[in-house]
Amino acid sequence: MNRTFNIEKLTEVKEWDIIVIGGGATGLGIAVDASKRGFKTLLLEKSDFAKGTSSRSTKLVHGGVRYLAQGNIKLVVEALRERGFLLANAPHLTRIQQFIIPAYSYFNKWFYGVGLFVYDLLSRKLSLGQPSLLSKKTVLKKMPLINPKKLKGGIVYTDGQFDDARLALALALTANDLGGTVLNYFQVTQLLKKNGKVIGVVADDEWSEKTFELHAKVVINATGVFVDSILDLDDPNTSAMVMPSQGVHLVVDKKFFPGTDALMIPKTNDGRVLFALPWHDRVVIGTTDTPLNIISEEPIALEEEIEFILLHFNEYTTAQLKRKDVLSVFAGLRPLVKTSNKTSTSLASRDHTILVSKSNLITITGGKWTTYRKMAKDAVNNAAFIAALPIVKCSTRNLPLHGCTKELKYGDPLSSYGADAKIIKSMIVEDPALADKIHPHYDYCFAEILFSVKFEMALTVEDILARRSRLLLVDARAAMEAAPVVAHAMAPLLNEDLAWEEEQVKSFQSLASGYLATAS
Repeated sequence: MNRTFNIEKLTEVKEWDIIVIGGGATGLGIAVDASKRGFKTLLLEKSDFAKGTSSRSTKLVHGGVRYLAQGNIKLVVEALRERGFLLANAPHLTRIQQFIIPAYSYFNKWFYGVGLFVYDLLSRKLSLGQPSLLSKKTVLKKMPLINPKKLKGGIVYTDGQFDDARLALALALTANDLGGTVLNYFQVTQLLKKNGKVIGVVADDEWSEKTFELHAKVVINATGVFVDSILDLDDPNTSAMVMPSQGVHLVVDKKFFPGTDALMIPKTNDGRVLFALPWHDRVVIGTTDTPLNIISEEPIALEEEIEFILLHFNEYTTAQLKRKDVLSVFAGLRPLVKTSNKTSTSLASRDHTILVSKSNLITITGGKWTTYRKMAKDAVNNAAFIAALPIVKCSTRNLPLHGCTKELKYGDPLSSYGADAKIIKSMIVEDPALADKIHPHYDYCFAEILFSVKFEMALTVEDILARRSRLLLVDARAAMEAAPVVAHAMAPLLNEDLAWEEEQVKSFQSLASGYLATAS
């Protein structure tokens, strides 16, 4: 995936079949689907791939137990089916994860047990394993720091886990492999129109500062929480489509929650579920559901959200987490579809919505990571109809994503690269110094920086530390310490100078400070 080569294609292709705006889960999924159908596809992302919500999820590939409790059977069935496809198509980036719900009354033990049995039943042939009831002794053995007071036992069930940003990169690489063209740091500033219909976009390349006028038979707005800004380019009088909700997560050392099983707290005081699950040798705890009026590229966790998570986690464990124990805090915004009768975002629909404007601009928003493939299918079907493209059925259900291999298991060294790990290993053979770590406490090495710049369009220190590796989310202070090292390694690869290094470090340190739970 070479950025220079892809930019050259912008002048070679006179008219694209589909232009996709937005490089998150939905947009990248659309690019894969459209490219697989043989359509000339271009994806433009104003920042880096998965810069926003798509790299800040709870890291779950799931049907949504809470949606079952809300009675949204359709969404649960759809998500459980998509969960099975995703686990099969990207085994190097996903894994099966066991979850335990501790029960503090016999009623809850059977109530949640029956609910989870129905949950598994809905997955049909794609079941990951039937849930079962656990004794108090077994729960304490599996989760030694769970609060034992009044504990009656628990329920164990199985769902999926994944690395969201790395999966987004796998989608970008897959679209590229299929002949699609994907570009980061390309901001759409204008929609081109003829006779009132959208026929393309004007986009600025942040790095070359060049402007491109790009034509297409149809344009898809897949910008997540930013869909309204693109809709405004089409019609400034359009009503807002998105009701943003913020989800915050805390990352802590695994000593505060040892074991391999994940914890699911079935109901918080705002009606959400709360998870604590192993991830990158740490534990991710979340999430919140806070309505916001301001949409930001870098949302910051509110004090009350951090305290909310600590309070509920401490109620269920003897670990008694404090602010100083938190290694990183990250926040993401969910693009919930705006409705007039919802008083709480925790009750708002997680279904996706597709809007076709009078100008033929297609907008898709809502949904969740697990159902990205189904969302993409629906969007491309609509686009093909609007643009009168050849009728080609979606064929991504059993499409292995870039790097797909069963030789490396999720969590193994270099497993996030899948089959590409052999390229990184060959780099180290040629230059053993590339095996050196960028931080003494973490395994990420210099060869991975080289690979990410050459083949994954990494252009900034943030790209490396937040999404190519996950160090910023795993340990914000360690990421800040590694920033100068990363900048110095990237500069010659990008033909940049010392001034660029200093600017990158300064910019990253400012950003990373927002991931600290306590003042630096």
